[in-house]
Amino acid sequence: MKYKDIISGTFVRKLNRFLAEVIVNNQLELVHIKNTGRLKELLIPDAKVLLEINNNPARKTKYSLVAVYKNKRLVNIDSFVPNDVVYQAIKNNQISELEDIIVIKREVPFGTSRFDLYFETNENKGFIEVKGVTLEHEDIAMFPDAPTTRGTKHIYELIKAVELGYKGIIFFLVQMQGCKMFTPHKEMDSEFTKALIKAYHKGVSIIVYDSLVTEDQIIIGSKIPYYLPEIEKVD
Repeated sequence: MKYKDIISGTFVRKLNRFLAEVIVNNQLELVHIKNTGRLKELLIPDAKVLLEINNNPARKTKYSLVAVYKNKRLVNIDSFVPNDVVYQAIKNNQISELEDIIVIKREVPFGTSRFDLYFETNENKGFIEVKGVTLEHEDIAMFPDAPTTRGTKHIYELIKAVELGYKGIIFFLVQMQGCKMFTPHKEMDSEFTKALIKAYHKGVSIIVYDSLVTEDQIIIGSKIPYYLPEIEKVD
């Protein structure tokens, strides 16, 4: 995924889930945040951020905030790109676990949900739910960075799909390099963590890859290990 027009800025403050103030070319600008998560450890005053320029006159903001430097590590926060990155990586046979896929479709309904990807191999049919990961602490990537009832619902729908004979995969795309491991953020959302552990025991596959991130691009990186914490009770 390559961006067309990128400019750097200095973060000032977050106004709400969608808007922030950033200094661009010595002027204070209102920018759209392409991620509705909390991003507390990333969007701090004076952080260097990267903005995508959009010249559509119908838009309220000229810029969209797509990435931020956390010290020297560049983190892509664009919640719209993980699906694109994983989709293209599958089509290009860049994910070893998914090289046998012969049919891939996007945004396919199942039950009361809509999964990011539907796939077919010579032997199976299944669904993939993609989650972008922007939270990192001491080289450990974590998801979510805010409670996500929607994300938990998707996991239970994947469990239903597996029980009906489909393959189910939850794919965590860590939107940065350098993380040694991934784990669900139990302290932030214990229900999501419980659902993920239950899904694992029910046969849902978990795949985690990091990303190669530059100032104007994000592409699939390498597989990284994951850890599922112990939790008091998983029905």
